[in-house]
Amino acid sequence: MAPANRHGSLVIAGESGVLVTGPSGSGKTRLALALMAHCAAHGRFSRLVADDQVFLSVAAGRVIGHAPETIGGLVEARGFGPARTAHEPRAVIDLVVQLVAAKEAPRVHGEEQVSLQGIVLPCLELAERDVEGAVFAIAARLSLSPFG
Repeated sequence: MAPANRHGSLVIAGESGVLVTGPSGSGKTRLALALMAHCAAHGRFSRLVADDQVFLSVAAGRVIGHAPETIGGLVEARGFGPARTAHEPRAVIDLVVQLVAAKEAPRVHGEEQVSLQGIVLPCLELAERDVEGAVFAIAARLSLSPFG
């Protein structure tokens, strides 16, 4: 299967790759940065992989994401523009977060899944622009502090 270009942000949070997707202006970058800050504040590894565009491919039955060369290591700091940050060249995607309108976001999650590149992955549908709530939902799903 050919690599696909997906609109979103990919970060490593602890030991997991988290792909954040959603409509333009839904808070993908803000959530990615907040998740990284949450991990750092609790002594867990975190790193940006890609912001805005993520190239997806499959290797050994896992979905791998990486940034296009032109934007590797750049993250959008709204009001400033692209800013350099530490980054990893690629990551296995373990969780997909889909930012949706608040009225569409379930209050409690079951075992939702999404298919990327033909691989089924766990998925959380979270309210767009609710960064604090989303960080805690992701932390709970990944057993990060204060849940792990």
